[in-house]
Amino acid sequence: MSDPTSGDAHPHKPKLNPGDQVDPDTPGAGENVCRECQGTGKLGDKECPMCGGTGTVIEEIGGG
Repeated sequence: MSDPTSGDAHPHKPKLNPGDQVDPDTPGAGENVCRECQGTGKLGDKECPMCGGTGTVIEEIGGG
């Protein structure tokens, strides 16, 4: 059981970055290049805050 004071109610879920639209395991979701850092993972000499330094974000993929 998770510690209610830890702030993480779902420890099994992956950490989402601010640029992620959905959970990675969501049907119809996929990785895309981070628009903020253009896939480098950095803004200047700092880690990109949108992708968490990964260079990718998880987005919904259109269909239909």
